[in-house]
Amino acid sequence: MSKEVLIKINEVSKVYGDGFQALKSINLEIHRGEIIALLGPNGAGKTTLINTICGIVFPTSGTITLDDNDVVNDYKKTRSAIGLVPQDGNLEAFETVFNNVSYSRGLYGKKKDPAHIEKILRELSLWDKKDSKLRELSGGMKRRALIAKALSHEPSVLFLDEPTAGVDINLRKDMWRIVKNLQDKGVTIILTTHYLEEAEAIADRVSIINNGQIILTDNKSDLLKKMGQKVLDIQLQDPIKEIPKSLSRFNLTIGEDEQTLCYIYDTEAQSTGITDLLQSVKDSGLKLKDLQSTQTSLEKIFLKLVEENK
Repeated sequence: MSKEVLIKINEVSKVYGDGFQALKSINLEIHRGEIIALLGPNGAGKTTLINTICGIVFPTSGTITLDDNDVVNDYKKTRSAIGLVPQDGNLEAFETVFNNVSYSRGLYGKKKDPAHIEKILRELSLWDKKDSKLRELSGGMKRRALIAKALSHEPSVLFLDEPTAGVDINLRKDMWRIVKNLQDKGVTIILTTHYLEEAEAIADRVSIINNGQIILTDNKSDLLKKMGQKVLDIQLQDPIKEIPKSLSRFNLTIGEDEQTLCYIYDTEAQSTGITDLLQSVKDSGLKLKDLQSTQTSLEKIFLKLVEENK
């Protein structure tokens, strides 16, 4: 059974006035009720994509629809359905938590509903802080207040831009619980993160974005299998400019220092191929200096996926 598409992004590009292209022909469908993580390094285009869907930034080309409403032409309809928690949100520092959240609801033309505000604050464990001024709250509590503010007008879609950046692991896990609870209540959630563990903990699907392009979108479980790899760094005594033809059958790249061969292998495969590789390196005349095995970094995964998707 196919899942209902709530947000459809079709060939969306964004070029800023200085010529910088932040998004390059993005295509993505977001399903109703899912949690999807936009995973990528800093500067990959995650925030620009979110701001474009939210109508804060207009695309240079392409279209985005939410519930079949265009985010540019039907701005009022789409924006009222969206709650956005930016990385650095604005809160009135000298106003109380309750008044901050209530005021935000009014900005969307919603009638006052103290019972709804109370419900949100209780769900986010903020009710006992309702009369506290924002400047008196800890960083984690301020982040919760931003979520409460975004939920004040009862949106069906919630965007979280780096929701746990700069918070400790305990607060991060607490935020994950909050996000899962919101999904259980029917909210569709799109979050950006550069934490692989965050995507692993709460997302249903993961979309990897790099240099303004979506490289891959996949179910979390399938993507984690692709990421369940290790890298063997083979440090050589002398630098090399190209990989010998006798080693072309191996999944090798040359490191930036031109003195390291990087071999990506699957830890769950029947054979890693390392023994065969090391013998072939020796037979090729290259002299080994050192070996180091590490879990695949996101950066190396991105590079590998970019290479595969050229």
